[in-house]
Amino acid sequence: MRRAIAASAALLTTGAFGLGWAIARKLTAPVGPRTFDLILRDIEVVGDRRLLVLDRTRATTARGVYSLWFETGEWVRVSNEVIDRGPGQIARVITDAASETLPSPESRFSWSGIYFDSPAAAGLDVLGVSINTPAGPAPAWLVEGKESSATWALHIHGMGSSRRGTLRGVQVTIELGYPSLVVSFRNDGEGPRTGTGRSTLGYSEADDVEAAVEYAVEHGAERIVLFGWSMGAAIALRAADRMRSSGVIAGLVLDSPVLSWIEVIKANCVRSGLPVVVGHLATPWWTIDPLARMAGLQGGIALREMDWIDRAGELSVPTLILHGSRDDSAPIRVSDALRDRRPDLVEMVSFDAGHTLAWNSDPKRWRAAVSSWLSKREAD
Repeated sequence: MRRAIAASAALLTTGAFGLGWAIARKLTAPVGPRTFDLILRDIEVVGDRRLLVLDRTRATTARGVYSLWFETGEWVRVSNEVIDRGPGQIARVITDAASETLPSPESRFSWSGIYFDSPAAAGLDVLGVSINTPAGPAPAWLVEGKESSATWALHIHGMGSSRRGTLRGVQVTIELGYPSLVVSFRNDGEGPRTGTGRSTLGYSEADDVEAAVEYAVEHGAERIVLFGWSMGAAIALRAADRMRSSGVIAGLVLDSPVLSWIEVIKANCVRSGLPVVVGHLATPWWTIDPLARMAGLQGGIALREMDWIDRAGELSVPTLILHGSRDDSAPIRVSDALRDRRPDLVEMVSFDAGHTLAWNSDPKRWRAAVSSWLSKREAD
């Protein structure tokens, strides 16, 4: 062990291995504060409409409904309409805001697909519960459905997101009468903190979701549909695979799923302007125990166990994938590949949207696709 660590330390001093270490550290970094990287340029009043004037970016010009989260803690929601303001700016129409007093021009904000700031804003009445996970108590929201429903839904958010992000999907399951659990998990900023607070990319987090499944079963669930967003999909797939013998997982609904971390790492290298080969340099820092510990993890992560393109033949649960064609983080081509390999189990609906923004791009279509698919599963 000492020799392995000494050798790893020597490798760290070389540029290539140092870059791999840096990527591994960055992707698994503890949850940090939100980044407020955009600036409100002006506020206009046109008749009875209030408009925000923003810099023209790929995010701010995307069709759909979104939220702007300000550094001051306020939020504003905007409509689907994008109004041209010349080559460098656009305007978006305000549909709702945290208060009547809007943030002032030059305020910094973050553009987000997390549309609802709370369950109440999504029209949901929730009961706060605690799930006893192997990592410690993890808070969850329980949304009651029909008393007669034996099917529950369990909603799992992605990396760097929060439980609020999944509320977009909870609305659908409640309309169908499913009791729903909206969970947290270790090191997500809401659940228990373990080790150095780093993510294990869904590998250990699946233990906490399995505990939530057990909670649901103890409270009357006979069938459970797992909703997973981005890394939450990786967690859902791992949990379903490990619990397949129980027969309790009846389906998976995956939005912008991470189906192969290797492909995600390569895509994010490209997005960052790095050669694809750089992604391969990071892999040993996650998978080899001594290197993983040097990168701040408690041990190696079996990334191959979470590669559902290689393991497509082992998928055993009916799966609906919702994915944006402009996703440059978890590429849609990987979802296409899984669908093509398992057309017997996997259905897919594509959207003109970025990562985890399919709902935002067309809420009605997203809801209709999920509702129809779930209703068919119930009929079966």
